[in-house]
Amino acid sequence: MRRVVVVGGGIVGLATARELVRRGHAVTVLEKEARWGAHQSGHNSNVVHAGLYYRPGSLKARMSVAGNASIVAFAREHGVPVEVCGKLVVATSRDELPRLEALAGRAEANGVPVRRVTAEEAREHEPEVAAVAALRVESTGIIDFPAVCRALVAELEGHDLRLGTPALAIRRALAGGGVEVATPDGVVRADALVNCAGLHSDRVARLAGVAPSAAIVPFRGEYYELRPDRRHLVRGLVYPVPDPELPFLGVHLTRMLDGSVHAGPNAVLALRREGYSWRDFSAADVVDVARFPGTWRLARRFARTGAEEVLRSFSRKRFAASLARLVPAVGPDDLVRAEAGVRAQALRADGSLVDDFLVDTAPRQVHVLNAPSPAATSSLEIGRHVAGAVERSWA
Repeated sequence: MRRVVVVGGGIVGLATARELVRRGHAVTVLEKEARWGAHQSGHNSNVVHAGLYYRPGSLKARMSVAGNASIVAFAREHGVPVEVCGKLVVATSRDELPRLEALAGRAEANGVPVRRVTAEEAREHEPEVAAVAALRVESTGIIDFPAVCRALVAELEGHDLRLGTPALAIRRALAGGGVEVATPDGVVRADALVNCAGLHSDRVARLAGVAPSAAIVPFRGEYYELRPDRRHLVRGLVYPVPDPELPFLGVHLTRMLDGSVHAGPNAVLALRREGYSWRDFSAADVVDVARFPGTWRLARRFARTGAEEVLRSFSRKRFAASLARLVPAVGPDDLVRAEAGVRAQALRADGSLVDDFLVDTAPRQVHVLNAPSPAATSSLEIGRHVAGAVERSWA
């Protein structure tokens, strides 16, 4: 039996630990926070993605389509709340029809069943929606991802799971190969290291002596909710046709398992790796972002888009106007602030956003450097992929 130390106790780290245990290995999971799934895993829209958006053949495409089935099956097996409710992707003007058709073609290439619907058919699903045409995606669902994390932890009961335990230093073991990870409670020795540290994954890679192929730039996604008396405006999930030049899907409306309706997110640069509001500020994190050349190249490329996102962050009226493109009855007074999330977006030095899952390897080490949405949907599949990479790393 070999031991693997997993840094990061979010849904990807826990799913990877589960897969390693299923393959007969021992695991130690180190999570710096006092609870599991404290960041991206616990601050997202809880959507089970179908896999229609991603480049055919990419890791995201393959793993989200497979993950859509596996995470729903896992949830049902473990009593985790889940509902496969489907969604609408809505074209609100004729100018968007070519992009809607291109999206349908991509979905079909990825093996995602979609149905083209007319404006009248779209309103049968969502009576308040503004549409000239839409796609109906039946396999999209909603789930309680924090409860998935708890179920994964329950499966790992009896193994070495450590909350409140950051990785302070990492080095290759001097004898016998493997790694040694310094923590506040002493040194953890293992045959291999898996880095699933999310917002800090590039820093953990550098701790381990690996030059990461991309840097993490944190983007905060801000949400509103519809007031309880306005929830009737949305029955399910309503998404816009995405801009293929951007890594984000655009603000959308999502009915949650508890009946609330979330609206968002927008995307603004966070001033701290775990910056859930404008008040969250870290000088060290801001300096890291400012020193990275890719940041400025990205800013020049998307200056107008970035400015619009910042303005929307401070203006409920602008936020409501974006939603009203999809559901015209939504107004500023219908919105109340909801919990934000932070996306760990990997960025290359040339200013290009990494648009696929990114896994770097070194001897006895596997580093998951880019696992934003749809990583939660794909978490069991990512776990299988990473566990395989670990086994190859010591072959």
